[in-house]
Amino acid sequence: MDTKLDPSRDDLPLMANTSHILVKHYVLDLDVDFESQIIEGTIVLFFESGKKQSRSTKEPCRTESNEACRFRMPEPCHSPVTDTRTFSPKTRSNDFTICGKGEKDTSGKDGNHDNREQASGISSSKYCCDTGNHGSEDFLLVLDCCDLSVLKVEEVDVAAVPGIEKLTRSPKLTVVSEELRNQIVCELVTLPADRWREQLDYYARCSQAPGCGELLFDTDTWSLQIRKTGAQTATDFPHAIRIRYSTKPQGRSVTWTSDQSGRPCVYTMGSPINNRALFPCQEPPVAMSTWQATVRAAASFVVLMSGENSAKPTQLREGCSSWHYYVTMPMPASTFTIAVGSWTEMKPETCSSNDLAAERSLSPSEADFRYVGICGHMEYPCRFQNPSATTQEIIPHRVFAPLCLKGACQETLLQLVPPCLSAAHRVLGTHPFSRLDILIVPSNFPSLGMASPHIIFLSQSVLTGNSHLCGTRLCHEIAHAWFGLAIGARDWTEEWLSEGFATHLEDVFWAKAQQLDPHEAQEQQELKACLRWCRLQDEVRNSPEEMQVLRPNKEKTGHVSDSGSSVVKHGLNPEKVFMQVHYLKGYFLLRFLAQRLGDDTYFAFLRKFVHTFHGQLILSQDFLQMLLENIPEEKRDMESV
Repeated sequence: MDTKLDPSRDDLPLMANTSHILVKHYVLDLDVDFESQIIEGTIVLFFESGKKQSRSTKEPCRTESNEACRFRMPEPCHSPVTDTRTFSPKTRSNDFTICGKGEKDTSGKDGNHDNREQASGISSSKYCCDTGNHGSEDFLLVLDCCDLSVLKVEEVDVAAVPGIEKLTRSPKLTVVSEELRNQIVCELVTLPADRWREQLDYYARCSQAPGCGELLFDTDTWSLQIRKTGAQTATDFPHAIRIRYSTKPQGRSVTWTSDQSGRPCVYTMGSPINNRALFPCQEPPVAMSTWQATVRAAASFVVLMSGENSAKPTQLREGCSSWHYYVTMPMPASTFTIAVGSWTEMKPETCSSNDLAAERSLSPSEADFRYVGICGHMEYPCRFQNPSATTQEIIPHRVFAPLCLKGACQETLLQLVPPCLSAAHRVLGTHPFSRLDILIVPSNFPSLGMASPHIIFLSQSVLTGNSHLCGTRLCHEIAHAWFGLAIGARDWTEEWLSEGFATHLEDVFWAKAQQLDPHEAQEQQELKACLRWCRLQDEVRNSPEEMQVLRPNKEKTGHVSDSGSSVVKHGLNPEKVFMQVHYLKGYFLLRFLAQRLGDDTYFAFLRKFVHTFHGQLILSQDFLQMLLENIPEEKRDMESV
């Protein structure tokens, strides 16, 4: 890993050693406490070891002066037991407090893990702990982590789950061992897509299995580092671990505030550090994973999350509710989103026939698997393989907002959702996600919108005036379902692959949603192009040149260290979040291509591109190369230049 990183610079470090080991699934079990402004609980990570079996990531153990190594000494691994009681603590009720608080943070008492943040950032010293392994280095798992209090890390005894033994293929592994536990996880994470329900059930049961010994851990400014004495490679390292932790009120991934009705609420706004202050994770985009989460809050609150199921609350004792969401499509951890508040669901006064048809349509996880194998991504229950999903113009959707905005939502937003979804389908085809929640977020939300899997955040600003602002912003965020989520950038510095496409497509979607004739649509789009050109010129004149480059890593775009870590260029620069260069330069490039090729040829290619690369991560050259291969005359023109 790059040990010369300086967190005080503009670059955002991605620390996780994804080339050695990959998280395939997260199981979160969390409680939301509005009084202390903390989310706490456990997260269980299920791993698949990577191809590179390094004996160590060469990442340091923290030391301070002559202070002894601060890795906590583990408990011995106990004999397996069959007790699979849930680790969820008892619940209690208070409208503004936690339901079911877990263990208290005792780190200040024993001094073993105080989560201190070092002003100097990431240490460059050698891995220094005496492992007790005769000089051999133990494998070090590095997770992206910031602004979290990590209380405990332990191995999970997945072998103690009743019935789990049927996942093992080797009859020789009859004695419970690290090898057996790891084989169980390897079999679990590679179950075929048509066994997704069984897989989620096993994940849940394994996440509640007893611990099998504590693991050594340490934190610094940007990472959580975990090791097990004697585990010298990623293959040897436990493939299922449980982390007990809590967020901090000042954590940069979580926003605690009040909604427009004065009620407390919390939502995640990942930028610029994504979710590492919400849970320990692997932030690099290549760490594609699935997840399931159980979140408890007081009964008066609604929990919304990135999940393909339209979750309903389960009432617990003492006035608490539990919400459960899951996803079966692997995506980067940065796309996970949660919002908890006293939201009110806005429903149309009458349901149209299109809405009813959408509600009857199949979920992505109920796909017809007759077409398995035609997609280029890793196996998962894909909607592009589901004949019913391919013809579904309007996916099931819900709209949430504070009660005081009910009238504005019903007047402006509700009626726009079906035509905008239908327009997107007519342009790009199959919706990548099975459903959509739309939330009007609090007034301190720093932008007009944000798209995550299955959920869109919209600013209250889009509800004012006529429907144009609301419609165009809604179309922009809907476009991200294809570009930014279903198709992601392998290198986050290539933001135009997400924002450029969404900016270009918002005009196309909105024109179709309004049912404009071609002449009216062209006039509207020409006007917007003029306004965007003025904005782009202004930014070019008044911003640093290095901030204007669409591929700031240039020839190193997509490159990572041997461990898989990397940096996001300018990722911590506060000026960057206010810039539109990556939106506008990408937009003008795509607008040029559409005009040069003609709409019919261009959008036919775009649909083919989506079908080819959905569920995958790309670089700019993937798009441009496919364009030239599919439109030979353009390739000849390029070669003649």
